[in-house]
Amino acid sequence: MLESLGFKVYEKSINQYKDSTVLMARRDDEDYIVVVGDSLGFEGKTVEKDGKHILEAKKTHGNAQLLRKLFPFTAPARGLGKEISMGLGDRLGEATDGHIMLMQKYPKVFPVFAQQSIRELKLTHRDYVDVLDVVTFSTFKNGYKSGYGADGDHLKTPEEIQYAIDSGVSMITLDLSEKIHQEPMSEPVQNHLEAYIGKSVSLSCGHTIDITKEDTLETSMIYHDALLYIEEVYKRFIENKNLDFEISMDETATPTKPVQHYIIASELKKLGIEFQSLALRFIGEFQKGIDYIGDIKRFEQELIIHQAIADEFDYKLSIHSGSDKFSVFPIIGDVTKQRFHIKTAGTNWLEAVLLVAIKEPKFYREMHAFALDAFEKARAYYVVTTDLSKIPSLNELSDEQLPDLLKNNDARQLLHITYGEILSAKDEQSQPIFHDRFYKILNKYHDDYSKLLENHIGRHLSALLGE
Repeated sequence: MLESLGFKVYEKSINQYKDSTVLMARRDDEDYIVVVGDSLGFEGKTVEKDGKHILEAKKTHGNAQLLRKLFPFTAPARGLGKEISMGLGDRLGEATDGHIMLMQKYPKVFPVFAQQSIRELKLTHRDYVDVLDVVTFSTFKNGYKSGYGADGDHLKTPEEIQYAIDSGVSMITLDLSEKIHQEPMSEPVQNHLEAYIGKSVSLSCGHTIDITKEDTLETSMIYHDALLYIEEVYKRFIENKNLDFEISMDETATPTKPVQHYIIASELKKLGIEFQSLALRFIGEFQKGIDYIGDIKRFEQELIIHQAIADEFDYKLSIHSGSDKFSVFPIIGDVTKQRFHIKTAGTNWLEAVLLVAIKEPKFYREMHAFALDAFEKARAYYVVTTDLSKIPSLNELSDEQLPDLLKNNDARQLLHITYGEILSAKDEQSQPIFHDRFYKILNKYHDDYSKLLENHIGRHLSALLGE
């Protein structure tokens, strides 16, 4: 019946609600919600076919809200308390189908399909409503009923937190980067942590932390304001609310010492602050889109201590900028005993860029050349060690060689951090230079993009889980 109206039905989307059948179908390169029977309140156009009322509804915000109400599996839920969880930031709003394909193979992993920072929203000209609606439609289309989270990622201000909550997220990640003092204060700091002086802590890993006066002074200087802010945010926004809470201390220059981690965790417990995960600033470099940089053995040694502290206070360690850190994935999985949260985002964008390099090499060349010009402006948002001189010249590469650029660390970072500049670029007539063409390519080769994501993020989970 629907085929005669030009629809191709997504079979996994077929659901019943009372006497109506609700599903998703595709026609003319666009997805629709289709309701056979009573319209149930969906907004759209009704046609008659074989004596039945058929509603054709577009993917509007109102229809997404109704889907979440009628079919709760399409709404975000808490899940950070599960052993393994993974943030899958989708900057483009096109990746969730591929993420679902993968997560259907890993039922013990709780996916946070909707994960965006305010910075990413600004650079992509999106909002949390759009981010959440995209995931709602994708979970319904694919019949994914295992649950997912929505993370208001790296939120810094009360206004940002309230905005994310009002938009319907199920998780808040509090970014403390502006509350952590990296440089010594010009005036003597009051030691708020004197009670820890002389304390000796034996951890389950066999390591002992002996806390000195200098440790408490340094921790107080660096983290006192951050602790106060955590308490303020927790009491105002999190306490007695149905929200997962992650604390992020990773976007700072100085690694978190184990003694600092212990004191912070102990203070949070005293304050009665319940949180599910904590992102530390680990030693070495967790830069965007490339593998770990640093002493892997030392990273493992410190991770063992950090994990023992997390075990003592019962929360998970969270790995930020977790994309493509293949050399340390087995260590993370092993040391945490497969109890962790890990965040990916930019690598999904890079797989989209890879798709363009494969399918539309001429367009890729235009994007790459633009990215080179935009790099200096874009790097203000990120800490990267990109060396543009190490990127092969486009003039020296055939079309068939272009996809290999995505294996070059410097090219990966170039393209990773310039996404905002690329997507927002306008010509002299204020028309998008890349945005619309980029999305047309993603739409045309959507299945190929989903497969690339399934394979690439699948490599992450395979390494993390020791497969």
